Amino acid sequence: MKVLVYSIKDYERKYLESANKFSFQVAFTDKALSVATARKAKGYDAVCIFTHDAADEPVLEILAKGGTRFIAIRAAGYDNVDIGKALQLGIRVANVPAYSPYSVAEHATALILALNRRLVAADRQVHHRDFTVSKLIGFDLHGKTAGIIGTGKIGS
Repeated sequence: MKVLVYSIKDYERKYLESANKFSFQVAFTDKALSVATARKAKGYDAVCIFTHDAADEPVLEILAKGGTRFIAIRAAGYDNVDIGKALQLGIRVANVPAYSPYSVAEHATALILALNRRLVAADRQVHHRDFTVSKLIGFDLHGKTAGIIGTGKIGS
């Protein structure tokens, strides 16, 4: 199987290459999938895309004409793909079933800590060689109430 990976980032490439257990022929481009770049996929069985790649009707028609029959999305969302048109053209679509609930919850915790300790402002000041602390006084989370909305995988 030949796969063209669009919108590749340097840090992703090594993981995708090491995950290629079936010896697929994989090519990479840092360009996003669009009407202007869809023709690059001619002769590829599959394309792998990310959230900002466009897989709307005109793009899907170009992909189908070029022989692409499968789209793998490197994200849980699929709102950038016209699913109905893909099905109509015989293109199957797959996405990531879920993100790690731990990493999302930890990221939310990091954002809370960045807020209460004013880390963004402190970083900005230090880069400007401003070491005053008067605008950087944070607050303790101790004694505060944090609300968790939802008790799905991430909330729990």
